[in-house]
Amino acid sequence: MKKIDVVTLGCSKNLVDSESLIKQFEAGGFSVAHDAEKPQGDIAIINTCGFIGDAKEESIETILNFAEAKKRGNLKKLFVMGCLSERYSKQLKEELPEVDAIYGKFDWKKIVEDLGQNYRADLVNERSLTTPGHYAYFKISEGCNRSCSYCAIPLITGKHQSKPIEQLVDEAERLAQSGVKELQVIAQDLSFYGLDIYKQMRLAELTQKVADVDGIDWVRLHYAYPAGFPYNVLKTMNDHPNVCNYLDIALQHISDPMLKIMRRNVSKAETYKLIERMRKDVPGIHLRTTMITGHPGETEQDFREMLDFVKEARFERLGVFPYSHEEDTHAYRNYKDDIPQEVKQERADAIMEVQEQISWEINQEKVGSDMKVIIDRKEEDYYIGRTEFDSPEVDPEVLIPVEGTDLEIGNFYEVKITGAEAYDLFAEKK
Repeated sequence: MKKIDVVTLGCSKNLVDSESLIKQFEAGGFSVAHDAEKPQGDIAIINTCGFIGDAKEESIETILNFAEAKKRGNLKKLFVMGCLSERYSKQLKEELPEVDAIYGKFDWKKIVEDLGQNYRADLVNERSLTTPGHYAYFKISEGCNRSCSYCAIPLITGKHQSKPIEQLVDEAERLAQSGVKELQVIAQDLSFYGLDIYKQMRLAELTQKVADVDGIDWVRLHYAYPAGFPYNVLKTMNDHPNVCNYLDIALQHISDPMLKIMRRNVSKAETYKLIERMRKDVPGIHLRTTMITGHPGETEQDFREMLDFVKEARFERLGVFPYSHEEDTHAYRNYKDDIPQEVKQERADAIMEVQEQISWEINQEKVGSDMKVIIDRKEEDYYIGRTEFDSPEVDPEVLIPVEGTDLEIGNFYEVKITGAEAYDLFAEKK
């Protein structure tokens, strides 16, 4: 059994785990396919997500589909790993006897050894990328020390654990040597980076050192936390042209009663000051954030306050999640999930309707300007690219007509923006 299908569900942090695991298998002589449209391996490994209800349902459905394939004789072994199995290992073992083995989120060594290989510790900084070769996700830590009421992540991943700067710089150098030009820096909480091992925040220093790696043209930061935000990162953005003027910072709400209930350790006033400081210190910065609607205790007034906040702050990028009542979280133990699902969704839809107009207006301001883009792929009549303000898969894209233009995937180009919709830009090569 030398053919393995690896399926990754959930976030980009899970994807990095899968890429590390694939590297181990390939080093042992296995042929590995990732997220194949038609899985054909002898072994399937499902890297699950256990964050919220919808993600858990998708994970279970995927496992069941592969279990059916095993029953039909199209699969010999089925393994499950990741966040869902870390959180619900006992239940999965009882309810899914078709699964041959269930592992936690960090049991890579055991998975490798159970398939007859020696775990290669020397490959700790190496991965087999599943993204296009010009960009990679770059995970700088595991876990989270926050205690947000709604979040199950600390239950799954444990306390925050930063990777040493030296290890991360080495990883960045290896990625650059393999052709990676753009790093999507990710963590559950960027703001906390370094506190556990250096006793001080070191995100700015890490960002600077990674940006100095030869061959890295863009560094983009994802998933900062507002409380205790390390402001020196903003100086690093200004001092290093290849650190994108982009920040993904989850705010989740704005009303003081909800911020307190959600245990966010930040106030409405502090949040406004934070945004003002970011926009002042880094002119033109594009902020991505997320909001949660329907958390227990959210009144109509709280929601209206959040809606007004979105209108005033005019975030360049924004997503909304209806609240999910997750077992063993603080909110689950202390509050009743008393807001109907349809109300949660209506509130989310109302915010996204406002955001769509904001996004359209911001994009219209870019028409006629010159921008630098990286080309991700070619689709029918267009090359699809992104600006420094756009993270893969979640942010707007730049569409450049194929006709009369010859562009290379993974290269940078200067383009002129010729048109705009709410979530996409149109351009022509200069």
